[in-house]
Parts: sequence; structure tokens; C-alpha cells
Amino acid sequence: MELLVVGSGAAYPDRPGTASSCYVVVHDGAAICLDLGQGAFAGLAGRLEPADLAGVVISHLHPDHFVDLVPLRHYLRYEFDPPRRVRVIAPVGLGRRLDGVTGEEGFAAGSLEIEDRAVGHVPVGPFVVESRRVTHTVDSFATRVTLEAATDGPALVYSGDCGRASDLDPLIRPGDLLLCEVAFGPGPVPVPDLHLDGAAVGRLARATRPSQVLLTHLQLNRDAAATLAAVRAEFSGPVSLVSDGDRVPFEV
Repeated sequence: MELLVVGSGAAYPDRPGTASSCYVVVHDGAAICLDLGQGAFAGLAGRLEPADLAGVVISHLHPDHFVDLVPLRHYLRYEFDPPRRVRVIAPVGLGRRLDGVTGEEGFAAGSLEIEDRAVGHVPVGPFVVESRRVTHTVDSFATRVTLEAATDGPALVYSGDCGRASDLDPLIRPGDLLLCEVAFGPGPVPVPDLHLDGAAVGRLARATRPSQVLLTHLQLNRDAAATLAAVRAEFSGPVSLVSDGDRVPFEV
């Protein structure tokens, strides 16, 4: 499989051209999208055909993780005859949020096949998506993605936004690829149970032994070098900070 980083920014990135959260997992021509934050649609459409996505999986209902479902819906509705549809798995209430943004009842249902997200496993194309609740909003999920044909092998684990690193423990197995938010950078943590800092991610990695740690969602004015150092002080394996456009292959 391959991880394509479409958007690595937090809610208000300051690097020109940086989109908010959006990550695509690709295998043998099939792809699923994990989150679709502001600015991400252009990067998605510039790299693959959005209408061919096996699904979009939303971690929680903060706009920097879902709001570019609006341009996706427009694209599916108006660029194809007949219109195309894409499956979306999201916390309860996504359709109402999108309808509220546009002021149009039934807007989301026009091209998005929305399913309520729940704890457990669900097949999405050739992939299996495992969902587990994490501390952030009332209804936030972390995600484990593997192939349906190799569910016992290494996987990608995506934290979403997570305020307690221990919530991720049950999803991570030795050898997994861990894509983890580190919004509070090198620390300290100014707001409990909202986001992680480098030390928390490092301790999590030391305990769960992923093959490598990919850091993302670093907030404005947090020092990248100091953040990496904070993770590496706790975890001796490979650690890097991702950027939009990165491609990371991994074995399953």
C-alpha cells in the first residue's frame, strides 16, 4: 500500500499551499480518503480521480477534517452526466452539517452516500477500516486501515485528532505505520484532552512499536525541530514530519 499526504495542516496552517487534514491510502488502483479538510479537494483532484474513491472516512466533525466534502459534492454532481456518488463514513450528523453550511436541505445526499460511523470493522473496497473512539470531540475516531486479504498484517493507523495517546493503544500493533497528530508540538499541552504533543506520541510509539511514526497536524508557531526531538527522546525508531505531497509506501 501507499500513503499519499494530500493535506497535513491543522485548522489554520501558515505554509502557503498547505491544505488541512487529508490522507489517501492506495493499493492496486483502489483508494480511500481519510478526512477531507479545507483546501484538500484541489490536491486530491490533482492527483487522482475523486469519483473513483472507494470511500471517504471522516474522523470527526471539525471543519478542518470534513468541509471539502462540499467541493467534492459539487464535482460529483456537476461534472458527470449522470452524476456520480461516493460513499462517506462519518460520525452521526455530517449530513446536517453540510446542509447547514450550504443552506440547502438535502445538499449532502445529492451525491454523497453517507453512513454513520461506529466502533468496529467495515469493508471499504479492498480495504478494511477499523474504528475506535478517541478523546477529542464527543464523537471522534481513530482509524486502522489494512487490506481485506491481509487483516493480520501490518496496517496504517491514523490518529485523527486525539487528546489521549492511550486511546490509540488498542489499534496499534508492532510493525504498523503510525500517522499521528502532534498539534501541540514539543509541548507543553495548554488544553488537556484535546491534542497530543511530541512526548506523548513518543511514549505511545515506544509502548506499541510501530515500524515508523509520521507526524502531522502541527499547529501554527510550534517548532518542527523541537517537536521531532521530543518524539525521538522517547522513541528510537524512524520519525518524520509529513508535508503535502509526500508519498510513503508500506508493506501489509
